[in-house]
Amino acid sequence: MKKPFSSLVAIVLAIAAAGCTGYRTPPPAFHATLNQPYVLDSGDKIRVIVYDQPELTNTYSVDQAGYINFPLVGAVPARGATVKELEKRLADKLRQGYLRNPDVSAEVDQYRPIFIMGEVGAPGQYSYVPSMTVQKAVAVAGGYTPRANQESVDITRQINGKVITGRVPTSDPVLPGDTLYVRERLF
Repeated sequence: MKKPFSSLVAIVLAIAAAGCTGYRTPPPAFHATLNQPYVLDSGDKIRVIVYDQPELTNTYSVDQAGYINFPLVGAVPARGATVKELEKRLADKLRQGYLRNPDVSAEVDQYRPIFIMGEVGAPGQYSYVPSMTVQKAVAVAGGYTPRANQESVDITRQINGKVITGRVPTSDPVLPGDTLYVRERLF
């Protein structure tokens, strides 16, 4: 006859051992995005300069549909494009009957926000800062709660149209649009 208590203890120990293994390595595409050019998406603000055209030079937001609304030419797709690709799209549109030889320059003025949830002092939406790590992001969100697992964090990131979640150490970089989830520690 099996003892139900010993079976329960074995299950609890197996769960605890699984939780103490550190972090699960995220898929290779997760870290590959760190070395690729920045891709625009909703929430980004882009500073566009059209030389010799001060009325067109301004900061434009990428809307929820992934477009920027640019004077003269209307909606220009920005989601999924790099800044260089957006410059070319704007120049091509302006060349179609508006300007003879437009010289367009663009840069990210403000990155889309990151979201921090779980065992932090003040969960919520925060501004992304270049070179931000998980540890710096947690500090911005009020630090860890006493129950927080401080070894690793789950990051959800959109890569090539797919949402991917990976468990990473706190020294890993954060990208604009990431959602960080600080888990509760088991013991």
